[in-house]
Amino acid sequence: MTAFFDEPVAPFAAANRSRAVAAGVDPHQYDEVTAGLASLREWTDAFTRTGREHLALAGKARLPRSAGEAFRDAALWFHFATVLPNPDLAEHGRAAAASADALRRSLARLAPGAEHLTGPDFTGVLRRPSPDAPLVVLVPGMNSGKVEFMPIAEALLHRGLAVLAIDGPGQGELAVRGPWVADYQRIVRQALDAVDGLPSSIGLAGLSMGGFLASVAALHEPRIGAVVTVSGPTALTWDELPPYVTESFVLRMGGETAAREFAGRVTAPPVPQPLRVLDGGLDVIPGVANGAELARRAANGEYVLIPEGNHLLENRRWAWLPGTLDWLAARLGHPARSF
Repeated sequence: MTAFFDEPVAPFAAANRSRAVAAGVDPHQYDEVTAGLASLREWTDAFTRTGREHLALAGKARLPRSAGEAFRDAALWFHFATVLPNPDLAEHGRAAAASADALRRSLARLAPGAEHLTGPDFTGVLRRPSPDAPLVVLVPGMNSGKVEFMPIAEALLHRGLAVLAIDGPGQGELAVRGPWVADYQRIVRQALDAVDGLPSSIGLAGLSMGGFLASVAALHEPRIGAVVTVSGPTALTWDELPPYVTESFVLRMGGETAAREFAGRVTAPPVPQPLRVLDGGLDVIPGVANGAELARRAANGEYVLIPEGNHLLENRRWAWLPGTLDWLAARLGHPARSF
């Protein structure tokens, strides 16, 4: 394996803890599993094994709700088995496929109205509280996928908004089925075209590298009415990036030349739609410029810095998510309701 795998386990586990917990992983089980690792080389096996344990619990469950929750947990553990730049693509692909299958089995029990959409370059889960509800497309980032953002999808649904959580090339379910694409408007366009009865009000929310991808898509897709980015980069300096980032880039792009080229295309586009850019003050990654420039270049952008926030702001979700989803709902013309 490569340089990243020689780094100690504890810092990587700590850096990803709030991300995993916010996605729905039990914090005590996360601590127990990661504390038992002597090396990052053991990460994938340990997380995959834990995913299988949750599959077994689903098989023993007496009630559909319990089975659905166990399948959901399995999907998350399989997904977080894939967040490392694992050079064993076959192993990575098996974990990604297991996560996708468990998510489908979970939704069949917990959200039977969910629609599974696919296209040439994307796969997604569409959920709608009503046929005419404004739609928000969730765009994942570098080593994330749609399964990770189901809690955000639930929060959107609770506000009367429809949500389409997608994976594009090199993401989530499609992690090993092609490289990332910088012209992400092509992926968003496919996803929107796959929705029957597409509403007139559509928003985008991009997380981590998905923030850059969403901003590019918004620039070229006139159907988008408002955009949110969370911890999205606006520039990358390759020679300053940590091994976790560069090795993930090389693995996803199929080689260093292509990885450097993709990194060089990361820049802040002039987003024409209303835009809210969120960053965490503790989210400092060498070689990564955060989102202030994206907000500055936008026609109607605002920048929100959460001083104590980490990457993806998962340790301060209460400080930004409710207000940001309300902002998004208002920009999409969704009327305020009393609950």
